[in-house]
Amino acid sequence: MTTLSAPPAGSPARGHLGLIVALGATQVAGYGTLYYTFAVLAPEMTKSFGWAPEWTYGAFAAGLLAGGLAAPFSGLLIDRFGTRAMMSLGSVLAAAALYGLSQARDPVSYYVAMIAVETVATLVLYDAAFTALTQAEGAGARRAISKLTLIGGFASTLFWPLTTALLAHYDWRSIYQLYAIGYLALCLPLHALLLPARGGKAASVTAPKPEGDGQAYLLGRDRTRAFLLLALAFSLQGFVMSAMSVHMLTMLQGLGLSAALAVGIGAMVGPSQVTGRLVEMLFGTNLEPTTTAWVSATLMPIGFALLLVSGTTATLAGLFAIAYGVSMGLSSIVRGTVPLRLFGPAGYGAMLGKLSAPGLAIRAAAPVAFAVMVERAGLMPSTILLIVLSGAAAAALFALSRYTVSAPGAGGR
Repeated sequence: MTTLSAPPAGSPARGHLGLIVALGATQVAGYGTLYYTFAVLAPEMTKSFGWAPEWTYGAFAAGLLAGGLAAPFSGLLIDRFGTRAMMSLGSVLAAAALYGLSQARDPVSYYVAMIAVETVATLVLYDAAFTALTQAEGAGARRAISKLTLIGGFASTLFWPLTTALLAHYDWRSIYQLYAIGYLALCLPLHALLLPARGGKAASVTAPKPEGDGQAYLLGRDRTRAFLLLALAFSLQGFVMSAMSVHMLTMLQGLGLSAALAVGIGAMVGPSQVTGRLVEMLFGTNLEPTTTAWVSATLMPIGFALLLVSGTTATLAGLFAIAYGVSMGLSSIVRGTVPLRLFGPAGYGAMLGKLSAPGLAIRAAAPVAFAVMVERAGLMPSTILLIVLSGAAAAALFALSRYTVSAPGAGGR
């Protein structure tokens, strides 16, 4: 085990609040247009094409698979060329992909467009944004990551109701066209003007230093085992969140809730994410990130258990949304802070990409697999599966906590 020199006190520089706000805006727009909108538009897309739902969700799964394959390469590009160049390029490509999706008229063009959307997403969503903050602040990026995810949690809260409202006046193609234009107009200037150029504090950390008062990072077998546990936990949680991002609304309606009430309860997930992140930012910075990881992950199976026994009770369904939202919100912080804490800022973008890769098939298969399971086995067995998978992820993160390295300043700032 060795150490890296820590950034000087106060090194999260003045002026980085503007960077956090800018990235927060682009994350809300990115997750809203590239991810959450699909859950609302998928039924209309299915009707428009006149095929079985499996074809619609299958393209989304293919896109997630392609995105997982691209993630390590995207991370390498971001580390090499910097987030300003790559996220600006990603803004243009993401808008083009959304517009291309709106023009799809047959299975081939539809699948190509969906694959393009989820592939270019790896250049503009959280992994890229976390790397931007790490390039700006080095090992001191934990608090900035928490602040960023605090803003990003509004994506589903904004875009599920917004897309539902737009659908009353426009078809799904027009909505994707509007989002393509809006995304480009908002995100390209923010990425091009405010993100750090190539390099930064993370780039200066090129090798472990044997001395100093810095944080200690895992090496050797401990590093490999921690990586595997973290990749397993991310993969299992990825299955659950990928399935729910597409099927939460239909799942709630399947319990007997009206469409409007299901949208309302689903919209509670966003504020719950924000609440969990706010609590972590205010009170959790003295906790080890690995402790935050397993404690927050435990809320997810508890939430699904509430949903399992709720039946048509809106109150318990609402409690599910709160527990799930808090857990999901903190998982976004964990995704950025735990790798930084255990493995350090050197090669951070590539590390996040590698952590995404092992579970790519699991996450990609989730929307289709869950849809098939609900149709053939019913909601109860499907919900039990979600409890088992999210519970296993929490157990893996609990096991990971034993690899936490004791070092000065471990709790962050």
